[in-house]
Amino acid sequence: MDKVWIKKSLIGMGAMRLASRFAGDGVAIIMYHSVMKDPTAEQTTLGGIIHSSEVFRAQMEVIVRHFHVVHLDDVVLFLNGKKTLPPRAVVVTFDDGYADNYQVANDILSPLGIPAVFYVTVDCIDKQHLPWPSLLRYAFLTSKQKCWTEGDGQVWPFASTEDRIRAFDRASEHCSRLAGIPQDQFVRSLTEQLGAEPPRLLRRPMMTWDEVRGLARNGHTVGSHTMTHPNMAHVNENDARAELAESKCRIEKELGTSVVHFSYPCPALQPHWISRTVSASREIGYQTAVTTNGGMVRRRDNPLSLRRIRPTKTVDGLRWNLECAFLGRTV
Repeated sequence: MDKVWIKKSLIGMGAMRLASRFAGDGVAIIMYHSVMKDPTAEQTTLGGIIHSSEVFRAQMEVIVRHFHVVHLDDVVLFLNGKKTLPPRAVVVTFDDGYADNYQVANDILSPLGIPAVFYVTVDCIDKQHLPWPSLLRYAFLTSKQKCWTEGDGQVWPFASTEDRIRAFDRASEHCSRLAGIPQDQFVRSLTEQLGAEPPRLLRRPMMTWDEVRGLARNGHTVGSHTMTHPNMAHVNENDARAELAESKCRIEKELGTSVVHFSYPCPALQPHWISRTVSASREIGYQTAVTTNGGMVRRRDNPLSLRRIRPTKTVDGLRWNLECAFLGRTV
């Protein structure tokens, strides 16, 4: 029997919705990045983190019809035992701060009454450049070279797209350990080594601060996604604290309000958060921090290491993942 038909039947009959009532209180935090009319236009830079505007709109309509959207501040109260969330509570989040978050996603979310959380990478907005994973991805996919030679002498051939992606993944492991100026130097050096040109973008890549402020005026929440998008578990302690503190301070200065929510980048390597980054985030003044670990958020969870749900590229897929999450299944 067709698995898709079985999934649709279970959802259509309401069996999973009924069963989820016995799974206990919780909230599903969904993780998005970019929303565009034509995701194929930026495959060499953003790759698979783009959702089409048509699919995203349909997914949000499903959420409004079948779930209860809540604010992240409500989740804080829930975790502190000060508030009860409605059944099947959902939070919508975005990482990085792409221009389409304001120009496309906001225009879909606001009419539906969905308050989302937008975690911005400060350096990318200040300098209007893509996060470093996109810059490296573009360099590896468009390089005219036949291979890349790693620092230890290992050669990574470019015989196929898959080869290029493997080499990109390896380079990302090196770059994710760097923050600030050393990270920028690594990207510049590797791009020069590959003989790659800067990405030829069809539009401005990141939001402006005026657009970030526009999101806040529209009832959305703005949080930090670091200064320069490193893997916080693999940079040294001083760099990690600087990424947490400086990004918070910078966003607060631009918005004129307190910033208490954080999102861990996960560009390469695992883990992407550890106990010392949790402690540092608490000391610096964050109330929540979301990760890319999959699953539901339950009442006893640590607010500074919250799990999220990855959305699929289909409407039915997202609905299925959410239904499974509310049943306690990891997706």
